[in-house]
Amino acid sequence: MRGLAKGWAPTFIGYSLQGLCKFGLYEVFKVTYSGMLDEETAYTYRTFVYLAASASAEFFADIALSPLEAAKVRIQTMPGFASTLREAWPKMVQNEGYGTFYKGLVPLWGRQIPYTMMKFACFEKTLELLYKYVVPKPREQCTKGEQLVVTFAAGYIAGVFCAIVSHPADTVVSKLNQDKTATVGSIMGKLGWGGVWKGLGPRIIMIGTLTALQWFIYDAVKVWLRMPRPPPAEMPESMRKRLEAEEAAKSK
Repeated sequence: MRGLAKGWAPTFIGYSLQGLCKFGLYEVFKVTYSGMLDEETAYTYRTFVYLAASASAEFFADIALSPLEAAKVRIQTMPGFASTLREAWPKMVQNEGYGTFYKGLVPLWGRQIPYTMMKFACFEKTLELLYKYVVPKPREQCTKGEQLVVTFAAGYIAGVFCAIVSHPADTVVSKLNQDKTATVGSIMGKLGWGGVWKGLGPRIIMIGTLTALQWFIYDAVKVWLRMPRPPPAEMPESMRKRLEAEEAAKSK
């Protein structure tokens, strides 16, 4: 526990930067990619828009996270190496050069990009389905508190899927940062396919709760700051009328 406590600074700073980039850039990319399509196409292929926007956001978020992730793992898993971020970074540069901060970047992308794609796309679709089939009244008739409860539920469901998708790569990244001579191949050979899935149950509980809280806090801050909170995707009026006309023509 003491080792874990020592790594609080890079953990807090790293995941704060990552979250800022991830959530902020997701909104930017989602609007950008949707704007590249017409209204009906953007709605029909909205899941692909969510996936592309979240992958793009995570790509840049991991560049911010990688140096702090590398320092955190060394502080927590290498006794005597360093006890603070200020002490760890100079030692890492002196011993291994600046490249050591990004040694785990590609595996980090391998872990975090699928994780984030699942997190955002699953959240968006789950939110849409909850309001459609579970919540007994339209979103605009729900109180802010009720909307936040739905947000939390959708976030937890998304977190379960995130944990499953990202767990093998998370195991590999941790091992890479513990051993500077290790490679992805050597770690996979040593652990085997079953080994990279160890600890999945606790991770599901942890990630599910964490993801739910992230979405809850993100949405709550928007409520508090009175920022726009777009509702779940709705079928464009032009598309609805066209489909109704086509259905009416078929029934004749």
